[in-house]
Amino acid sequence: MKTAHDIPSQALAWHRAGHGAVLATVVETWGSAPRRVGAQLVVSGDGQMEGSVSGGCVEGAVVLEALDALAQGRQKLLCYGVSDGDAFAVGLACGGTIRILLEPVGTALPEAMLAELVAARAARVPIAYEVDVQSGVRRLSPDGHAARFARDQSGFEPGGSRFIAIHNPPLRVMIVGAVHIAQALVPMAQIAGFDPLVIDPRDAFATVQRFPGAQICRDWPGDALSAAKPDARTALVLLTHDPKLDDPALHVALASDAFYIGALGSRRTHAARRDRLAAAGFSSDQIARIHGPVGLDIGAASPAEIAVSVLAQMVQSLRMGQ
Repeated sequence: MKTAHDIPSQALAWHRAGHGAVLATVVETWGSAPRRVGAQLVVSGDGQMEGSVSGGCVEGAVVLEALDALAQGRQKLLCYGVSDGDAFAVGLACGGTIRILLEPVGTALPEAMLAELVAARAARVPIAYEVDVQSGVRRLSPDGHAARFARDQSGFEPGGSRFIAIHNPPLRVMIVGAVHIAQALVPMAQIAGFDPLVIDPRDAFATVQRFPGAQICRDWPGDALSAAKPDARTALVLLTHDPKLDDPALHVALASDAFYIGALGSRRTHAARRDRLAAAGFSSDQIARIHGPVGLDIGAASPAEIAVSVLAQMVQSLRMGQ
């Protein structure tokens, strides 16, 4: 399954392979539209698609419109809503309205501009893609949208026709401890749009067989996190409850801009952890950043249930600052 940050690169790959590609982007919503502004779908010339612009309500209609836009080599601006008879035909009866911009790659959206966007995302450089939906003028801008970058908020300029798509670095989750909970958390986090990095110096734990499709690092956690450089788009989850592994990682985590830090362990374990960190010179405010015991209190018992609670708490911290 392609996550949100794969969509532009998939569009570029399909275009370069000669299949043709159209990027479909949600540019405006009203009511209970199921996807937020900036959500993307890519459609190939042979009808393949990755991503989504709704909860499945309008994708079929968008694919047909995208193929038409590709054949004509021009952008299209679509609108679906419950007041439109066509909306019921495509299934959008959930009470919302959405506008979707279709951009054929190579004509409306220049290949070089898409390649520059993909490269910036791969390098974890925040970048804004601006398009005037009336004139078709497009450009990439790394500056001038600080508030939008901070809120991860795409949208139109007030009262204007210029749409600004915010492309922040992909979300990451760095997991210390290749344990059973991590085996459940990694695929869940990938579906939610996180790039996982599993860190564990124990060879028997950190294996490709246990974590297919995930990046694995067998360095000691403190060294691994120092090299990975967690930033404001990074969540850190510590699952070993072994001070030899967790504490060096926490020292790096607490000095970083990571938006979430969670550590496994009982309340007693976490109290001892807090004491060790205080003795190491960390302030009470720094230590309070740690969610411990890790995860939302949903009565989770099994490793998979604990992984659900951890992922939910990560998303809560990301979207609500809690």
